[in-house]
Amino acid sequence: MENRTTATAPAGRAGGDAPGPRTPFLGRHGVRRVERLCYVTGAALIASGLVHLVVLLVDGGSWDGPVSWRKPVTFGLSFGLTLIAVVWVSSYLRMGARARTVLLGLFAADCVLEVAGITVQAWRHVPSHFNMETAFDTGVSMTLAVGGAGLVAVLATLSAAAFLRRPGGPPGMALALRAGCGILVVGLLSGAAMIARGVYLTRTGHQLAGYASTASLKPLHGISLHAVLVLPVLSRLLAMTSWSPHTRVSVVRAAAGCYAAAVAAALVWAVAAY
Repeated sequence: MENRTTATAPAGRAGGDAPGPRTPFLGRHGVRRVERLCYVTGAALIASGLVHLVVLLVDGGSWDGPVSWRKPVTFGLSFGLTLIAVVWVSSYLRMGARARTVLLGLFAADCVLEVAGITVQAWRHVPSHFNMETAFDTGVSMTLAVGGAGLVAVLATLSAAAFLRRPGGPPGMALALRAGCGILVVGLLSGAAMIARGVYLTRTGHQLAGYASTASLKPLHGISLHAVLVLPVLSRLLAMTSWSPHTRVSVVRAAAGCYAAAVAAALVWAVAAY
């Protein structure tokens, strides 16, 4: 297995195609053990979401509300995709191999913890978040809240790495990663706001209001989280075309602008509906 001391190949000049790191699109040679484990874990989380989609279709029930099969479906799919995306895009970041291994391991464990807690509560037919009815429910709810804080810490660290040192990859990848990470921070802040508001209302005796308080922020949270996947994938696909580096960077810049506009619209809606 290739022994890499840094996470990326050199970024190269704007006018040339610098060789990027090995990715899921280019084969699995050189993918380190932690990456392989994270990819398998992400696939398992996606499979869990799909299984619970079948359960929803068979068992029925509402798509909305704090007690719904929707939650293990959406969280399984979202966390699985996010984990795979984070592992892939982190390979373009210039950071030490040991630090990257630790961060990815923590992130994967946290993703499993979040989806497991939500799934267990779905099968118990009780709310997973802001549920303080019993000691067990309180433990699950607080574990999810602490786990959310851990996710924020890991993703914030990876995002900082994208801005501290220019990421590697083909033309447009650095822009895609930095834009995706910047938008990701908005998603992290909106998620933290949802947790803080819900926990506060629940702790002060307004549990139903705690559940309802997250509704206006959900679109902003969901849209923002996946920019770090969409924009780098676009850059990677553009690298397969015959377009000039300048054109590819321009397309990524336009896509980042459109994505930022969608996030801004979701933020306006969240403020108006709050």
